[in-house]
Amino acid sequence: MARAFTFPGQGSQIVGMGKDLADTYKAARELFEEVDEALQQNLSRLMWGGPPEELQLTENAQPALMAVSMAIMKVLEKEAGFNLASKVKWVAGHSLGEYSALAAAKTMSVADTARLLKLRGQSMQKAVPVGVGAMAALLGAELDQAKAAAAEGAKAGVCQVANDNAPGQVVISGATSAVEAAIAFAKTLGVKRGMLLPVSAPFHCALMQPAADAMAQALAKTAMIDPAVGLIANVTAGPVDDAEEIRRLLVDQVTGLVRWRESVEYMAANGVDTIIELGAGKVLSGMAKRINPDLTLHSISSPQELDAFVKTL
Repeated sequence: MARAFTFPGQGSQIVGMGKDLADTYKAARELFEEVDEALQQNLSRLMWGGPPEELQLTENAQPALMAVSMAIMKVLEKEAGFNLASKVKWVAGHSLGEYSALAAAKTMSVADTARLLKLRGQSMQKAVPVGVGAMAALLGAELDQAKAAAAEGAKAGVCQVANDNAPGQVVISGATSAVEAAIAFAKTLGVKRGMLLPVSAPFHCALMQPAADAMAQALAKTAMIDPAVGLIANVTAGPVDDAEEIRRLLVDQVTGLVRWRESVEYMAANGVDTIIELGAGKVLSGMAKRINPDLTLHSISSPQELDAFVKTL
């Protein structure tokens, strides 16, 4: 059996996430306390008590999702004696989840990862005034169709493919008028539906360049070491195990395409038969099932799921 660990991105957040982990495991409680201290913010109280609209803010959702993923990782390490390097072939994370994956692989400390994600959320939000940008899911679209629609939309402003998530699920991002034009054109290509997403900014497109610049500065000052296991990077859909290259790729990722479908395909084609999603929700497991139905999939977000996984080791 060859395993990969995956870590979810924005959209999986929900009030209450991680509380049962903190109530059950000392290692999880300590992790949430570490993140609160790093941010000088009672993020865990917001995660467990809301209000939901405050948790949804990009600057809160990003470190919060990482905290849940890393709480699970810490419990595995401290209470189950789990060793990532000997038990897992690769790690991968969807957008902000790439930071969770790197924290799990010890490339960056949890405290540094929390601070980077807070900044990432703030700088992504600041990059484009609310309403000026948009994202849309092209349901039933293949990548070539989405690229053609984005190219048509780009005649009206910035518009590009942001996420290639799974067969029939591609997301475009850019200026609102350009995204709307792309949706209209996609219908002429036979795409079932284009649906505007309830997001606060147009992530993973050229409009995010100010955020990429801010992250380049912050990452340059962040201590990073080579990961304990290789990362399948969002922007290359291939393995990387060099800290300096990872630093560059994290900057590129802010404006670049998240090649998730290809990332899962790469892992499956290179020996991975089991993917375990660590963190809130089951979004990545659903995508992986569509990408390759032969994969064995597990999601860990609760103490029950964590205990069940430990029994398989």
